[in-house]
Amino acid sequence: MITGKYPGLRLRRSRKNDWSRRLIEENNLTPSDFVLPIFLIDGKNKKQPIKTMPGVYRYTLDKLSQLIDKAIKDKLPMVALFPYTGKKRKNPFGLEALNEDNLVCKAIRIIKNKYKNQIGIMSDVALDPYTSHGHDGLLRSGYVLNDETVKVLIDQSILQAQMGCDVLAPSDMMDGRVGEIRKSLDKNGYNMTQILSYAVKYASSFYGPFRDAVGSRGALKGNKKNYQMDFKNSDEALREVALDIKEGADMVMVKPGLPYLDIIKLVKKNFRIPVMAYQVSGEYSLLSNGVNKGLVDQKIILESLIAFKRAGANAIISYYADRLDKILK
Repeated sequence: MITGKYPGLRLRRSRKNDWSRRLIEENNLTPSDFVLPIFLIDGKNKKQPIKTMPGVYRYTLDKLSQLIDKAIKDKLPMVALFPYTGKKRKNPFGLEALNEDNLVCKAIRIIKNKYKNQIGIMSDVALDPYTSHGHDGLLRSGYVLNDETVKVLIDQSILQAQMGCDVLAPSDMMDGRVGEIRKSLDKNGYNMTQILSYAVKYASSFYGPFRDAVGSRGALKGNKKNYQMDFKNSDEALREVALDIKEGADMVMVKPGLPYLDIIKLVKKNFRIPVMAYQVSGEYSLLSNGVNKGLVDQKIILESLIAFKRAGANAIISYYADRLDKILK
């Protein structure tokens, strides 16, 4: 690549002033680039702090409207709903996932009834918030069953679509589930319900605080390496994405985010499909604790978010999405 040479060419000329830096900047962020995760809990009038995620809370359903009002005011395009399921409602089969009065279903109905299509609703399709063993599917002899789990995920998907969910997000990493869910949605009249596939979900150590948030950390038996991806692999990520696109995924997710910017870039370059990145709980908590303890400047948050955009992400699921007025100013 020939660009000229010094001293005729001085790249610092365009960096001298704020206006010129703004003029040539290649990437920027707006609220439209973000999805806000919301954690739900049973009860009334509760805003419960999550100890391992500073500044993040679980909310009862009667608090939901104030969150959605602010999200719409802030021009966020979508929220993602995650339930904290009490131990009494968990069992080895995750049957609470199929209860039309579970927290997620109730929240979807509340949002849709009040706000119609002013904001999008995303919900995970997976069993880990509902199983007593903490895994994303049905467990037998320590191994998560694929085809048997997919059958349950289809029922969960149809239920959430019936409630009014706009974007179903299979986060379980079972083989073939996107295609089976797509077929079932179309068959049942939900051909316009979108699928955001967690196509590239690594077996990562960055999920710990999230498992606290949904109450699955203490329940988890073993690990998820027999179905989530090995973090040493990148070619495998492209195979996963290719399969999910063929099966009908409208968008794909790379999770976690910052440690996998190379994967985001690979996926975007190879498939030109909308790619979402999840700035997961471990990333969020490490950054937030670093800022709170004075180890790093708070501008590190914006720097980390721009990295996703620079890598090619269309949107970012981030726990900072409710504070963008301060972060993006």
